[in-house]
Amino acid sequence: MTLHSSALSGGFADPAPQSARAFREVLQALSRPGQARDIEGAEPPAPLSIAGGTVALVLFDRTTPVLLAGAHDCPALRDWLTFHTGATLTANPAEAAFALGDWESLAPLYAAFPIGTAEYPDRSTTLIVDGVTLGEPVTISGPGLAAPRDFALPEPALFAENARRFPLGLDCFFTQGAQVTGLPRSTTIEVR
Repeated sequence: MTLHSSALSGGFADPAPQSARAFREVLQALSRPGQARDIEGAEPPAPLSIAGGTVALVLFDRTTPVLLAGAHDCPALRDWLTFHTGATLTANPAEAAFALGDWESLAPLYAAFPIGTAEYPDRSTTLIVDGVTLGEPVTISGPGLAAPRDFALPEPALFAENARRFPLGLDCFFTQGAQVTGLPRSTTIEVR
């Protein structure tokens, strides 16, 4: 197996402190829905953003099957993720612990991702929606939010239905540039 040369670079330069800081920001993003957090450390190959690559470095490992969708499913990115995280790549949405791509590529697969079971709600897919995502205005509320706040989501009805399934459902990160925003399944979505 031959790796693309870009696969060998772009990880954390100083892994211990950078991964700890990045992991803290990822947790903050999910615990404070709708609030963009600065995150950095990765320099992944295109088309993956710095934030998307950094989230991957702290969340993926050899036990997490990852589905790459659309333009994100390219040799350079497959090699980079495999080398830096050890994650297994899958083409089957039903096996994916994580799914990474732009919204246009992930949306058609949405219904095929696992949402967990009553016994194991954690056995669901976490979506990492990378890149610019245009959305419609919604109001989000729930755990981690002192008051309802405005947000924008692509296909808000899907996310509202996801929230209604809690404790089952999908958790989601939106990454763009060097920022990550979390949207856990526990967040209530009010479509305007």
